[in-house]
Amino acid sequence: MSTTERESREQITIVAVEPDQEKETPDLEEAPDGGLRAWLVTIGACCVLFSALGFSNAFGVFEEYYLRDQLEGESPDKVAWIGSLGVFLQLFFGSIGGPLFDRYGAWIIRPAAFLHVFAIMMTSLCKEYWQFMLAQGVLLGSVMGFLQFPALAAVSQFFNKKRAAALGIVISGSSIGGVVIPIALSKMLNGSSLGFGWSVRIIGFIMIPLLGFACVAIKARVPPRTTTFFLWSAFKELKFVLLTLALFFMLLGVFTPLFYIPTYAVSKGMDTTLASYLLAIINAASTFGRIIPGILADNFGRLNMFAFGGIASSIVIFCWDKAETTAELVVYSIAIGFSSGMVISSASAAFTECPSDPRDLGTYIGMGMAVSSFAALIGPPVNGMFVSKYGRFSEVSIFSGVMLLVGGIVALATKAATPKGLLGRV
Repeated sequence: MSTTERESREQITIVAVEPDQEKETPDLEEAPDGGLRAWLVTIGACCVLFSALGFSNAFGVFEEYYLRDQLEGESPDKVAWIGSLGVFLQLFFGSIGGPLFDRYGAWIIRPAAFLHVFAIMMTSLCKEYWQFMLAQGVLLGSVMGFLQFPALAAVSQFFNKKRAAALGIVISGSSIGGVVIPIALSKMLNGSSLGFGWSVRIIGFIMIPLLGFACVAIKARVPPRTTTFFLWSAFKELKFVLLTLALFFMLLGVFTPLFYIPTYAVSKGMDTTLASYLLAIINAASTFGRIIPGILADNFGRLNMFAFGGIASSIVIFCWDKAETTAELVVYSIAIGFSSGMVISSASAAFTECPSDPRDLGTYIGMGMAVSSFAALIGPPVNGMFVSKYGRFSEVSIFSGVMLLVGGIVALATKAATPKGLLGRV
């Protein structure tokens, strides 16, 4: 090979990012969209979501148990702050976890995995409200952000045409965790003599081999970027801003069933253990709601599925207080699980439409989720206040349904900021 040809192959294109900054973008190989390494990363990321978001999805079991045992006498909205703070922090700290992955690779997952198990063990020792808030709310929530977003960014680097489907498979890990963990917790808390401490510790021990595998399997495909930590120029892009706003409204309502379905079911006369199983049903249904729409999104458009997920979820949540019998509650849990699953999985896929450089995927996903995360902090306690004040769930249904509907409409409007327009397959 001649010197001229070698220099041509090594040529680097300079792309302006900020007025006072230049960003080097090397010619990167096309994403493999499969292969052993890509699927190992996908399985590892699935294990991360099982352990992190899967545990977070089980908070409805904790809420119902805290209200009648550990934190008896506390109001529903006050207990909900523990879970909502955890959800907020895991999304907020994605704004740091994502850029760390883009700059330094997958090593960030290893200390986060250790701290995740440590936080669960600390939760098992808690007895007072402030202790639960620190261990389960602050520490566990913060660590999840350093686990989930590097995992999602790593998978996005290995897939392009099949990216939404791959992310759907990854996020379905949280649904599987949301099936296994609530059932296991409910059985141990309500049907055994283990007590709260050992019930939670056993869940922590289950996560150790899963997170250990993830630490080995998850790798970065592209070289790290060396520019600024945050990409503030993203907030000048209309598409990114509208997607962030759409997700903000959706997060105000989408987590509500995960927090309050068991409490609602008990208020309708359902057995406590069976009410806890409704969470498992929601998460089992959301497994299909995350995989199937993910596959469809690669063919019909990622923004289209994101918008459809928000609108469909709003319709289902508007019908919440119409489900009263056991059979109706089971069917309703399946419906809300499938529709809400679309929101969670399609949001990550939608954000991957924004960056042109695959080395920025983690930063864009993390920053978008971080800004939207304030909604997850606000939504559940606000709904808890409705329950405390009115003693029913009609107001919860209306508030959450309207927020999801607005989010779906904003997601549709986002398509106007793309070259294909509102009617395009985006």
